[in-house]
Amino acid sequence: MKYISLKNISPIDGRYKNFTKNLRDIFSEYGFIKYRLIVEICWLKYLSKIPEIKELHPFNDKINNFLNMIIDQFSVKDAYEIKKIEKWTNHDLKAIIFFLNKKLSLIKNTDNMIEFIHFGCTSEDINNIAYALMLKNAKKKYILRYWEKLIFYMDSMSIKYSKSVILSRTHGQSATPSTMGKEISNFSYRLKRQFNQFKKIKILGKFNGAVGNYNALLIAYPYLNWEKINKNFVHSFNISWNPYTTQIEPHDYLSEFFSCIFRFNTILIDFNRDMWGYISLNYFTQKIKFNETGSSTMPHKVNPIYFENSEGNLGISNALIQHISFKLPISRWQRDLSDSTVLRNLGSIISYSIISYRFILLGIKRIKINKKYIHHDLKKNYEILLEPLQIIMRKMGIKNSYEKIKNLFRGKKINSKIIKKFIDELNISNSEKKKLYNLTPLNYIGKSSDLAKKISFYKY
Repeated sequence: MKYISLKNISPIDGRYKNFTKNLRDIFSEYGFIKYRLIVEICWLKYLSKIPEIKELHPFNDKINNFLNMIIDQFSVKDAYEIKKIEKWTNHDLKAIIFFLNKKLSLIKNTDNMIEFIHFGCTSEDINNIAYALMLKNAKKKYILRYWEKLIFYMDSMSIKYSKSVILSRTHGQSATPSTMGKEISNFSYRLKRQFNQFKKIKILGKFNGAVGNYNALLIAYPYLNWEKINKNFVHSFNISWNPYTTQIEPHDYLSEFFSCIFRFNTILIDFNRDMWGYISLNYFTQKIKFNETGSSTMPHKVNPIYFENSEGNLGISNALIQHISFKLPISRWQRDLSDSTVLRNLGSIISYSIISYRFILLGIKRIKINKKYIHHDLKKNYEILLEPLQIIMRKMGIKNSYEKIKNLFRGKKINSKIIKKFIDELNISNSEKKKLYNLTPLNYIGKSSDLAKKISFYKY
């Protein structure tokens, strides 16, 4: 029967499939099977290099090439074969072992070699390394690359809009001006902090048997330093070794890994909402695509759909992260299976995040600063100059300056003439009066412009 994508339950593989297709080889069932197969084969090859294990002879080039070929030529057809085996084993990893047994039986005189497949291992020795490799690849190939791209675009916007003065809003009310560039640089700096933290998070792996004590390996070869051997094996995948575990790697690093993504995503939710608000205020306009429809009944609408879509997908990703960050580090005694089901959803978390990153980038490319409207808004709100007025009055020793300003002007509409008249009557020096006369909502911006321009100097 032909596969119909419209029947997908999840939008990850349906509506947004083009956004997430590159993640399929990592986080799909096919991907998980292949990563576990890689770990099994690597362990078998690793054992063959230990001289003290005389029952397993060192592999020649023919055997090594054959084992490499199993990995390199692993196909969806092979994955389906493993899934067929799983139907009667009712154990997914045992199905991979049987598949590998069958493959090796094609080579002559491999009976003894077959007995060393999965030697001294528990399923979680294989699974935890597989998940570690999946996350390591996703981190390097996708997550950090998207984060870099988002930060780059925000840095670029910060510099581009460094002189674009806007009316700030604290508590939703008019407040001291800033620049659009400075407001975006606030987000960029926050994202860079998370980027740097995320890079430093170590991905851990364990390979120490049924309850973390090398029991089976030591009974077979008690004279070998299995702690050192297995540490080196874990390091061979360029991941860090966890020496103290039960049957499972305790997943603390997974909580750290995804908690950092959670914080990065939360900052982006904040960014999305601000962009949505600025579009609503008409501070940004959106480029119009002729064939697009904003509403089924209101023809004039150009909605901020990319920022809205991103916010929604970030929320789903973060909701899943909240659960796994709490759930995964907790396991009953030496092992329970509740983590296994949760771990199979790591790809969903990352997929929803990637979808949201793509939408933010689309949204950024669509907006354009509306200077004319912003200037109009600033000129309507001269009350924001009461802050510099009262601070100069306090500097010049006028008592109760703040209260005088508050009693005179709070709740009243103010314009440039009212401000000028008030300055005229102040008992301050002419140089200070001149400073105040020259102030407008458009130039009372402090260091906001300079701060926006400097954002690219803060590295990540």
